[in-house]
Amino acid sequence: MSPEWLTAIGTLGTFVVIAASAAAALFQLRHMRGSNQIVALTECRETLESPEFGEAQNFVSFELPKRLNDPAERAKISQIPFPGEYKQIGTVANFFESMGMFVKKGIIDQELACDFWCWSVVRNWTALAPVITYVRQKIGVPALWENFEYMAVLSDDYLRAHPGGNFPASKRRMPQDNSLMDLIGNRNDA
Repeated sequence: MSPEWLTAIGTLGTFVVIAASAAAALFQLRHMRGSNQIVALTECRETLESPEFGEAQNFVSFELPKRLNDPAERAKISQIPFPGEYKQIGTVANFFESMGMFVKKGIIDQELACDFWCWSVVRNWTALAPVITYVRQKIGVPALWENFEYMAVLSDDYLRAHPGGNFPASKRRMPQDNSLMDLIGNRNDA
């Protein structure tokens, strides 16, 4: 075998080794991204399921809209930073701000985040929209909580695209159990 052939074979072998190394590196990067996403998803889920955050969400989603109708309560909300229990506004908005940033930067997959949390995001955004608009104007920062807004837009679009949920159309559904509905209905009739 001539020296030119040996050089060509050696060059081809080097190319194969480099290509295989590059493919392995890409696979490893993809695996690392998946691991990072699992960590971020787990942290989001744990926060959303924590008692403290549950209280903050309940306040924001159900109590705050009622209080916005009361002039004395609106005066409290107009104080920046938020006083007392109104600090829960920041807790909720800041959490969804972080979630929106993770989605926007690709740390958490948009489809996964929306499938998990679209209802919660839209419910909290809707409750906080008047407060967010007020605070943005009062402090002159229109970008305040923009990643939360981004997550709300994605979630709203997701809900519009899946009005009946996202259950695979090709799969059968489990039968409904109306026994509790019947029992509650019977109690209300009595």
